[in-house]
Amino acid sequence: MKDIRYEKLANNLLTHSVNIQKGEHILVEILGEEGIPLAKEIIKKAQELGAKPQFNIINYEILRVFLQNADEEQIKKYAKYDRNRMEEMDAYIGINATENTSQLHGIAKEKIEQYNKYYTVPVHFEERVKHTKWCILRYPNHAMAQMSKMSTEEFEDFFFKVCNIDYVKMSKAMDNLKNLMNKTDKVHIVGEGTNLYFSIKGIPAQKYTGTFNIPDGEVATAPVKNSVNGYITYNTETSYHGITFHNVKLELKDGKIVKATANKEKELNEILDVDEGARYIGEFAIGLNPYIEKPIGDTLFDEKIKGSFHFTPGDALEESDNSNRSSIHWDMVNIQTPEYGGGEIYFDEVLIRKDGKFVLPELECLNPKNLI
Repeated sequence: MKDIRYEKLANNLLTHSVNIQKGEHILVEILGEEGIPLAKEIIKKAQELGAKPQFNIINYEILRVFLQNADEEQIKKYAKYDRNRMEEMDAYIGINATENTSQLHGIAKEKIEQYNKYYTVPVHFEERVKHTKWCILRYPNHAMAQMSKMSTEEFEDFFFKVCNIDYVKMSKAMDNLKNLMNKTDKVHIVGEGTNLYFSIKGIPAQKYTGTFNIPDGEVATAPVKNSVNGYITYNTETSYHGITFHNVKLELKDGKIVKATANKEKELNEILDVDEGARYIGEFAIGLNPYIEKPIGDTLFDEKIKGSFHFTPGDALEESDNSNRSSIHWDMVNIQTPEYGGGEIYFDEVLIRKDGKFVLPELECLNPKNLI
């Protein structure tokens, strides 16, 4: 029997996330062949809506072999072809359906740096992000279920619940928080292993409700680049190109990460030394998806956890630009619910959230029971 949840998700992606219009060109890109069933639904629905879909399938086993042996010229040429295609697109939907989430683990650091610099930055950061309507999501395959410590059936139910939430209702509820952040100067965050001070004055806040990521649910801005002081300990694991890090602690002085420790300290600092901007913060965001309660080891889900915030080394978002530029954008997550040690967020010395729940009356609409 056909699973109508795929049809609903395809429709939401096209009509809400990228707002596709008749005659527009859209690239549906699948990272791993397991995402083909959803890609087929998206392409069929796009055609019904009068759009003009294209598709691309990336096999990570082949990409791994390519990167192991490619020189700089090859990577640049690979990027040139994909950027040329992206330039022809009005919209983009990317489905990550890799069978092995650590497929690029073990590739030489220099190759990964070249890939980020000569492929990821020009094709995605410079072209896709800035010049298309785009949305990226995962696919509910065995790998994602295993990562989440769920059966495949359990993960599918969870996946469609968090992805097909009422984003219109969520968007309206976010308005008060967005407006408050736009009026705020000083932010103070405290919790276990965390005591951060920074300013967000003049950096526009944005709400994210399924227009760039699925699942979604966050209100984001960025710290004034040189304003961050203090330290933060992330209480969720985080991965970067197949390397998983635990107990990441960053110490910052005048915006710069001056000390970084974790279970894999050498690898962590190598990533943060990839360029000057990697040691500055490009995003501060508050997670709000009521159905996501615990980390599953995937940033796209974990950064939306209710009662969380993420504090991101690397490139600033164009919508909330603090001028920081980097080839990385690494969303690391801290959860402040009681189960994870609690914590408090203050805006201009006023407590707005305690132990993951909003305490200001005008923000209570964002507490989980009011979003479901």
